[in-house]
Amino acid sequence: MSNIASAFANGKALIPFITCGDPDLATTAAAIRAAVANGADLIELGIPFSDPTAEGSVVQGANLRALRGGVTTDKIFDFVRELRRDVKVPMVFMTYANVVFSYGAERFISACRETRIDGLILPDLPFEEKEEFAPICHQYGVDLISLIAPASENRIAMIAKEAEGFLYIASGLGVTGTRGDIKTDLAAIVDVIRQNTSIPCAIGFGISTPDRAKKMAAISDGAIIGSAIVELLEKYGTQAPKYIGTYVKSMKDAIK
Repeated sequence: MSNIASAFANGKALIPFITCGDPDLATTAAAIRAAVANGADLIELGIPFSDPTAEGSVVQGANLRALRGGVTTDKIFDFVRELRRDVKVPMVFMTYANVVFSYGAERFISACRETRIDGLILPDLPFEEKEEFAPICHQYGVDLISLIAPASENRIAMIAKEAEGFLYIASGLGVTGTRGDIKTDLAAIVDVIRQNTSIPCAIGFGISTPDRAKKMAAISDGAIIGSAIVELLEKYGTQAPKYIGTYVKSMKDAIK
């Protein structure tokens, strides 16, 4: 349906997550361009929400800073329109169901199509309730991307069979953020996915070092990095994009 497959067409994909508007949209744009220039294959854009239940303290802080700065969904769509003048890699939104509901689902998803947003990740949307959005996403050619957390083989298979775009595998239960050792048998999860779909899968939650990114990409089709980038934005503010570029390059080099 979308352009997401192109992110996985030339080897392992690196997928950075960046919260829109932290600390401001101009810095977000510079950070995205720095990430793409240094090897990012797909960009996951976070639309801030006041109660981001899937996020740890780092990304929660980014959401609150962005909201305090006056970011709105309309401003983010305008921002993406401008960004698309030169950023060609696939981009997806990660936000929460209430953001889409309050904006109006068809209005939101049609705007995704118009601004060339390729997919939508809603971490608080249970698989069993995805029909709230799936028909509209199909109508406008926007992939509704499923998350898979450690679960039974039957549940993993059920989600994989209906996957679109790519499958986002959470490395463990809980929220986003840097982690210690990852204990989940991710290879077994990927094996079940491979038996049930040809859609690519990437692993996120706690992927913050080149060594870990390399290990996760060896198991799957790519690595998703988020909290470590948000930490750079929190630390360096408007000067963060140059540090993000260097960091993304180190992660991309590790998974090649």
